[in-house]
Amino acid sequence: MDALPDFEQILDAAARIAPYASVTPVLRSAALDALSGAELHFKCENLQRGGAFKFRGACNAVWSLDDAQAARGVVTHSSGNHGNALALAAATRGIAAHVVVPEGAVRAKLAAIERAGATLHRCAPTQAAREAMCAEVQRATGAELVHPYADSRVMAGQGTLALELARQAPGLDALVTPVGGGGLASGVAIAAHGLDPALTLFAAEPLGADDAAQSLMQGARVTTVVPDTICDGLRALVGKHNLDALHMHRVEVITVSDAETVAAMRLLWSELKQVVEVSSATVLAAILKQPRRFAGKRVGMVLTGGNVDLDALPW
Repeated sequence: MDALPDFEQILDAAARIAPYASVTPVLRSAALDALSGAELHFKCENLQRGGAFKFRGACNAVWSLDDAQAARGVVTHSSGNHGNALALAAATRGIAAHVVVPEGAVRAKLAAIERAGATLHRCAPTQAAREAMCAEVQRATGAELVHPYADSRVMAGQGTLALELARQAPGLDALVTPVGGGGLASGVAIAAHGLDPALTLFAAEPLGADDAAQSLMQGARVTTVVPDTICDGLRALVGKHNLDALHMHRVEVITVSDAETVAAMRLLWSELKQVVEVSSATVLAAILKQPRRFAGKRVGMVLTGGNVDLDALPW
């Protein structure tokens, strides 16, 4: 299931998850418009079930399974939001969820995964350890792997937010999402260009985890970047097919420093009155970093999540 979804599959996903996912609001801020010189439309996926956009992809994956497969449950590896989303989605179908979590993950996110009813499996904080533990759980249970970003069902689910945003804020000139593994950025790119091929697409990426920017610049996937960023949701290397989608849909990556991102996060809390996590704030940081690119334009901004450890705020 790791090829790219097409536009039809994203429409199917929207119908499939409609009984379970929230239609999240689009908020505006006169102060942030004035500061940026653009007309900003914030798609508040921090208000999605589970506090992040990830519920869309997880829900689509869970409800795509046939009954026999669903009965064996689902498994994934995740440091937080995807694991929580898969646990919540599995609960809507009454099936088991197993989540492999790396040591050192945000405590608040692990607690949320357990509350949602998943079984946690701990492993060393490396990609190899995550994948090995996932394979072990699959062998023991027969559970279906639902990859956080390299699964076409997950990408299709994430793309549904672009369909919603287009209805809520028609006539956008540009759309900005964060990029980590690329499940959101690729799903949104396919959906957005399915509706409006002329829409300009951007992805905001932490400077300390800029493998997507490097990969697009070099024309080949760069896997040597060792992530060093406060944005815990964006530390994954961009997936192979996800990168193909970014390239195909001419998504331009803007890199932002952690300091710029934290400043943007403060602005979102104070001006938009929204609790958003630091990874979400990269989109505003990108606009404030390159205001001339967006001056006078109607811009859609995806605020990806609001699962914040209130005892460890970055300021």
